Amino acid sequence: LQELQSSERGRFLLEHAAPFSAFLTDSFGRQHNYLRISLTEKCNLRCQYCMPEEGVQLTPKSELLTTQEIISLARLFVKEGVEKIRLTGGEPLIRPDVVDIVGQLYKLEGLKTIAVTTNGINLTRLLPRLKEAGLNAINISLDTLVPAKFEFIVRRKGFHKVMEGIHKATELGYRPVKVNCVVMRGFNEDELLAFVDFTKDLPLDVRFIEYMPFDGNKWNFKKMVSYKEMLDTIKQRWPELEKLPCETSSTAKSYKVPHFQGQISFITSMSEHFCGSCNRLRITADGNLKVCLFGNSEVSLRDHLRSGASEEELVQIIGAAVSRKKKQHAGMFNISQMKNRPMILIGGFRVSKNCVLILLLFFLLPEPVLMSYPVCQDALQNPPNSKQWGHAFSHWLTSKASCCVFQKDASYTFDTKCLETSHVGQLLGDCQSKEASSGSEFCPRGSGSCTKVPHSSDNLTHTDEEGRATMVDVGGKPDSRRSAVAGAVVRLGKKAFGMVRQNQVKKGDVLAVAQIAGIQGAKLTSQLIPLCHNIPLNHVEVSLSLDEARYAVVIRSSCQTWGRTGVEMEALTAASLAALTVYDMCKAVTHDIVIEEVKLLSKTGGQRGDFLRV
Repeated sequence: LQELQSSERGRFLLEHAAPFSAFLTDSFGRQHNYLRISLTEKCNLRCQYCMPEEGVQLTPKSELLTTQEIISLARLFVKEGVEKIRLTGGEPLIRPDVVDIVGQLYKLEGLKTIAVTTNGINLTRLLPRLKEAGLNAINISLDTLVPAKFEFIVRRKGFHKVMEGIHKATELGYRPVKVNCVVMRGFNEDELLAFVDFTKDLPLDVRFIEYMPFDGNKWNFKKMVSYKEMLDTIKQRWPELEKLPCETSSTAKSYKVPHFQGQISFITSMSEHFCGSCNRLRITADGNLKVCLFGNSEVSLRDHLRSGASEEELVQIIGAAVSRKKKQHAGMFNISQMKNRPMILIGGFRVSKNCVLILLLFFLLPEPVLMSYPVCQDALQNPPNSKQWGHAFSHWLTSKASCCVFQKDASYTFDTKCLETSHVGQLLGDCQSKEASSGSEFCPRGSGSCTKVPHSSDNLTHTDEEGRATMVDVGGKPDSRRSAVAGAVVRLGKKAFGMVRQNQVKKGDVLAVAQIAGIQGAKLTSQLIPLCHNIPLNHVEVSLSLDEARYAVVIRSSCQTWGRTGVEMEALTAASLAALTVYDMCKAVTHDIVIEEVKLLSKTGGQRGDFLRV
């Protein structure tokens, strides 16, 4: 409002504001004066949680809105009372005529704000022209401040381009520059304080967005970090944090650390929804009107436009859709079960699929354990096949799910082996399990060496008296310092090894990305292995070195905690995920890659004493 009052154009718009249209007012009295228009389904990133590496199947160009259709619809909505338009995607800044679209929108009498939500890759190059054309608000999506983690997640380089874009926006006078960060447990909740500190010397509004469910992202309540939890974490570091006033229709709860240039906000879509003051409508790139982000109900404005509908008829169609808008979350009581477009095809906040968790399960777990996960049971029995990403993922699951074979005889003596395949090689080596008595020797097949196993139990600790799986109760155990070291080896072959050594792999720095992936794997262990406890790790370290004699990457991971149970599984998961990441980044060079020697090297602490592989 202050910005409008300070400019000649803004004062004119405020003085000549027309009565709000009844067609954009729903049955609950909400006036919809904010329209989001998706300019494209395409994107120049390939985020792990947004789309598969090869991209999504796009709508044919002939079925997308043309520039003239976008402007015609925008003009109609502005005439009926829309005051703010946000351009989204896909990635809107890869559309060749985006500057022209902004310029034409600026000419619409009554439109007060033209905004864009972007991943920031092209922002530095385009922003001066966009500002001149009339763009006056920017949101930049950025989920991590760690360059290697950024590269791992988006499968592309570009972190520094995004940072340059943020600084360019501040240089050109945008106040504030909004930075959207979707917060996901086990991924980036440990960066909350770093993002707050990011606002110290820059006029930013870092917006922490609660992870929301969308079709395909396998939403899990445990992945969501609530507004209250985030706020508590931040207040422990900055107890003087101040709450800022906000507008009635605002989706954000805003705070500021005194003396910081910028501020932070929370988008509480899940824990404290703001449906009661919702003023937003959306038009997808193929011309469908969505009155609620969470709903799958859509009306094709494109089809009506192309069939020659008059302006009055279009207004009636829009008004009917708005009048059917539900009170909250598209009328659903359990929105985690909703069916909707993938987020890349809607145009809004980027939301995590966290598919890497499911992929790792298929690599690491035998099928009976795997099938104990409802999400994996569904993936095996009903492989996703949506046109956007399902075919490639379904093929991957089908080819990899048989990687591990679980055999069990009538006496419940388990014999588990991970079989060699042409794609992966001996993924986990020989993981044959044998009973070991106290002080016995365990001799891996073909290893030529034996390892002393002190104080081993005669019974399986993760089964009850009837042989059913159960989590160990560690409540009575004393706290102690626990540590574990694990390792893995990835044989790449001469060509791929040379490219890794020279950092010539197209996907980026293999060793740096694998290191970050390993650290993330350790933190996610309890979500991957069914009976593992959620352990607060004091320290995780993952190192990767090159062994030229074997053309191999040698991985070492170590984990430490102070608690009642060990961290062997965390160390093993870190080494495994680092190894899988090396494979993923090098598979375009060769599939003749072997992952081997995934094993525990040492552990300390606990009732069963220390362990050292010799």
